Amino acid sequence: QVQLVESGGGLVQAGGSLRLSCAASGINYRIIAMAWYRQPPGKQRELVALIGSDDRLSYADSVKGRFTISRASANNTVYLQMNSLKPEDTAVYYCYANVLYSGRSWGQGTQVTVSS
Repeated sequence: QVQLVESGGGLVQAGGSLRLSCAASGINYRIIAMAWYRQPPGKQRELVALIGSDDRLSYADSVKGRFTISRASANNTVYLQMNSLKPEDTAVYYCYANVLYSGRSWGQGTQVTVSS
């Protein structure tokens, strides 16, 4: 069973940076995609950034140029470097993985709070 554990969230002032990490375990087949989603207070969960099996990258328009997703294949860890943070980036951030034959998995979430 795939397990995802996020870390790196916290409180930061506007304009600051944070780096989220997601450690994946129990992966025995090809990773189709890994991604970061977020859920702001009172809103629906939304895709922030995705990295495909061919290292294809995709970003939400609201974070382009500020956030960078990357993956360390050796240990199945995915990162989200967040720069120039804004109060509207405040949300619970979730790690996501889609693994062949294992399906889709979610982490427990990590809180990111950006103060103005």
